[in-house]
Amino acid sequence: MFLKSLHLFTILVLIILTSCNTNTEPKKKSAVINNDNAKDTTAIQTGEVKESTKDSITKENKDTNESFVLTEENAIPFFHEYAKEHKEHKVKITTQYGSFIINLFEETPYHRANFIYLTKKGYFNNTYFHRVVKNFIIQGGNSDNIDTGRKRGKIGAYLLPPDTKKGFKHHRGTVSVPSSEIDNPHKLASPYEFFIVVQKPGAYHLDGKYTAFGKVISGMEVVDKINKLETDNREWPFVNVIMTAEIVE
Repeated sequence: MFLKSLHLFTILVLIILTSCNTNTEPKKKSAVINNDNAKDTTAIQTGEVKESTKDSITKENKDTNESFVLTEENAIPFFHEYAKEHKEHKVKITTQYGSFIINLFEETPYHRANFIYLTKKGYFNNTYFHRVVKNFIIQGGNSDNIDTGRKRGKIGAYLLPPDTKKGFKHHRGTVSVPSSEIDNPHKLASPYEFFIVVQKPGAYHLDGKYTAFGKVISGMEVVDKINKLETDNREWPFVNVIMTAEIVE
């Protein structure tokens, strides 16, 4: 009788212990997994938002065939013809600090055509002057807004060749293009961004390295005002300088 009671007691204890383990262990593991996933997701989204946006929009264009998309293969032939048909050469840039007008050089046809094309597509609208280096340059054409990535995806992924032998210097007020951030020994230019020289009398060490394709002919005081803005350690202004662009001639 005693052995039978002891056997029943042992079974009861095992059932209770098994029940406790089953109820508590999964909750502990679930909490740890959720916390790790939250951290990992945040890191991935923060670091790769531009690439993920570009990939998704590229797929969308491929699937729907909505519009012509520029590529490394077709960009130069396209802009060669576009430059012949579109002779516009003056663009007005407007910000909350005022407006200025850029005259685009006829002698740099691909870069002029590219800037006119992007202006007509509305690309520059709601992008920022996202980089300010005091007494040197301001740089625009990018933003941390996902719509900028969507616009780039719809327009296309391409680079522009350098055109540095036309004799243009990087005088104060010159509009030029930065090189792409990819491995780029030939200084191929990012088509979506541009910078304006603020340095007096100019930033001549840039000559031969970057393509000067225009000049600010009115409103340089607005450029100077933007150049005086305070920035973070990435040279990004604390106050976003939002622009719109329109063709005036």
